[in-house]
Amino acid sequence: METENIACNWYALRVRSRHENTVAAHLHARGYESFLPLHKCQRRWSDRLKEIDLPLFAGYVFCRFNVLNRLPVLATPGVVHVVGVGRNPAPIDATEIAAIQAAVKSGLPRQPWPFLEIGHRVKIAHGPFCGVEGILLGFRGQQRLVLSVTLLQRSIAVQVDESWVQPIRQQQRASSGPATSKGLSWQPIA
Repeated sequence: METENIACNWYALRVRSRHENTVAAHLHARGYESFLPLHKCQRRWSDRLKEIDLPLFAGYVFCRFNVLNRLPVLATPGVVHVVGVGRNPAPIDATEIAAIQAAVKSGLPRQPWPFLEIGHRVKIAHGPFCGVEGILLGFRGQQRLVLSVTLLQRSIAVQVDESWVQPIRQQQRASSGPATSKGLSWQPIA
């Protein structure tokens, strides 16, 4: 069983279709820290409407483990492979996982969303997402914060209150530019 989760990274596991809940339960039973973000969705049956929980990232379960000891994870029923580059598993950025976990904990409405890279980056200053960064969109008269998992090229959108949002200035995001931009001049050494 996995006991050293402190030094381990988060990885995305590709799982068989509609096996996300089963895989997450098996991983938990084996002592691994797994994360399966869900959202509520209404489905119509012939006689009624029913609200069900579906994965936000269909076909994926997130798991924290030591990549050098991944065989027990791969042997879990329903796991296809660890997502990575070529044959090398690639860890998920911890801030992306933390943002998705905050979205799930908040209880606010959320849904899968197309992956976005360009847009107005914002930081949430108040509310359950305090400190989380993402892309702000207006959709059907409501503000949504789009959170992405870059490795999977997938995103989710969470409904937020407009008063929580604060824009991120380019200077905060960009690394410091050349010395001349700060009023200093560059002099060659003779």
